[in-house]
Amino acid sequence: MCETKNFYFWILQILGLLGILVLCLWLALRPGSPHFTITNFSVPAVNDSNTSDHGIIQYQLDIKNPNKDSGIYYDDILLIFYHGVNIVGNNTIPSFTEEKNRSHQVLNHFDVDNPFWAALRSAILNATAELRVDLSTKVRYKTWLIKSRHHGLHKEGNIPIGKDGKISNNNKKVKLRDASK
Repeated sequence: MCETKNFYFWILQILGLLGILVLCLWLALRPGSPHFTITNFSVPAVNDSNTSDHGIIQYQLDIKNPNKDSGIYYDDILLIFYHGVNIVGNNTIPSFTEEKNRSHQVLNHFDVDNPFWAALRSAILNATAELRVDLSTKVRYKTWLIKSRHHGLHKEGNIPIGKDGKISNNNKKVKLRDASK
């Protein structure tokens, strides 16, 4: 009877150690979410007095894969820019793959049509403009030839715009954060 109890206790210890080992491996290899940052944001014709009834907004989106062991497959990325509750413009970035511990830069622009351009231009000239950007996509992680399921990402950020038509915060970057639910 005593030998049977020792045997079961020994098996239980081995299973406990294996469980701790599996937990440590899972924590070490679990992929992290990519980082999205808006840089080089500008509204070029904001100070032009001969401006037409529409404008152009240019931006650069920096995408960084922080994972040392996992590549990321991105589905189409949808960016929507809001001024107040109005949609000022949107862009779709086609799907792509980002290897381990790399970054990807996307330079893009979109047109702003009337009546939103007039309201946005006057807010920029008064130094009170702020755009909200929404980013939505789905990603799959690839770790050691194993692809994960699709993970939905929804990020957002506020872009304060100065009188010069550029980002007005100190570091000239806006990091997109997880959207509130």
